[in-house]
Amino acid sequence: MSGRASLSRVVGEQIRGRILDGSLKPGERLVEDRLSSELGVSRVPVREALRSLSAEGLVTLLPRRGATVVEVTPEDVAELVEVRALLEGLNARLAAQRHDPEIVAQLRDTLERGNAAAEDGTAEVLARLNAEFHERLAEASRNSVLSDVMRGLRERTSIAFSINGRTRAREDWQEHAGVLAAVIAGDGELAALLATRHVQNAAAAFAASMKRRAA
Repeated sequence: MSGRASLSRVVGEQIRGRILDGSLKPGERLVEDRLSSELGVSRVPVREALRSLSAEGLVTLLPRRGATVVEVTPEDVAELVEVRALLEGLNARLAAQRHDPEIVAQLRDTLERGNAAAEDGTAEVLARLNAEFHERLAEASRNSVLSDVMRGLRERTSIAFSINGRTRAREDWQEHAGVLAAVIAGDGELAALLATRHVQNAAAAFAASMKRRAA
């Protein structure tokens, strides 16, 4: 990988992180000059990073209007959740069946920090820990194809679910604990059921939040 391509990738990961932790909000303009100044790079890697994030569905690029963080509609969420809930269940089932002690230990660590953040952590910290838990659970499935597919689904739904903020923090981490306990017990069917319900519960909270905002 060339230095320019490598820099573009690093910049893309930094922007991705800001989008997923809610620092950059859905619909917010992504101004190249401002981002290049904040990240300490020229506009070229920022422009290339935004193109890559657009291809992944995290950024919207419009002619003469520039880039914005993608806005995920309730209709988009419904379609994403149908697929993500099913695949999260498969992922958890595989994690239980393949039971990697090293990754289980990492999941325990993330769960402990997540439970602490649920009490007094910021929405941004909770978002990062939530992503970390799901990424490690995906790693535990030991299926690289599934992990690659899941990453895009997870990130796009996370943008929408960020509206939940801290309101579901305790429930989220209680549900994470249930999934992990089933994985540790090697109960693939229970792990799959709990992982599927976890996504559906987050989607229901999103729908309720949208109704409150509309009211």
